[in-house]
Amino acid sequence: MIKNLLLSLPFTLLLAGCVNSTVQEVRSGATGIRDSDQVVVLGRRHNNGYETEPDFVSCVGNSLGSGRDRIAVLPERQFVDTLFPFFEPRTAPLEIRDLPSLMANEMVAARLQQKRIRYLVWLDGSTSTNDTTGSMTCAVSPAGGGCFGFVSWDRESAYEASIWDLESMTRVGKISTDATGTSYMPAVILPLPLIARVQSSACGGMAAQLKAFLQAKG
Repeated sequence: MIKNLLLSLPFTLLLAGCVNSTVQEVRSGATGIRDSDQVVVLGRRHNNGYETEPDFVSCVGNSLGSGRDRIAVLPERQFVDTLFPFFEPRTAPLEIRDLPSLMANEMVAARLQQKRIRYLVWLDGSTSTNDTTGSMTCAVSPAGGGCFGFVSWDRESAYEASIWDLESMTRVGKISTDATGTSYMPAVILPLPLIARVQSSACGGMAAQLKAFLQAKG
């Protein structure tokens, strides 16, 4: 009886643990990308300790650079090292109005041209965990041990991409993604976590929309 219950729990909770996601796009300029062009995906970082998660930034960059419709992506760390110190947290341009003065630096302009960087994609956002409910107890006895109970928690990923065109020195659009889901951990002797992959869903939605946005003609 217990064995059958253990086997059935993951399948019973699978539908309840799904992730809901939305992606929105606002275009403010024309795009298009040549085969020789590269894109850089950067995470917002500030001196007060705020940082867009590096694993999400890497996920979006890797997704852009994969598949039949892949786009050439220069890794963030390589880009930051090449342009040191202009894209360190203290010195990176925060607004599009900061871009012309940066591009006026001959060294910066030359290195961007050498790497054929066409677009900068700034990612800002985070994944958070909220509203944990339920309880679980675990015990060990001479006859054995185990855990009993049920715990659930809500997770939300909310990110925004700001796309800068280095040729026109304008922001050509924004893409936002929001993914929510509930993770579960039932326990009948053994805990069985069912994790809502909200950040992965947000990454996939963001990367797919960015590909379509950058590759659009006009």
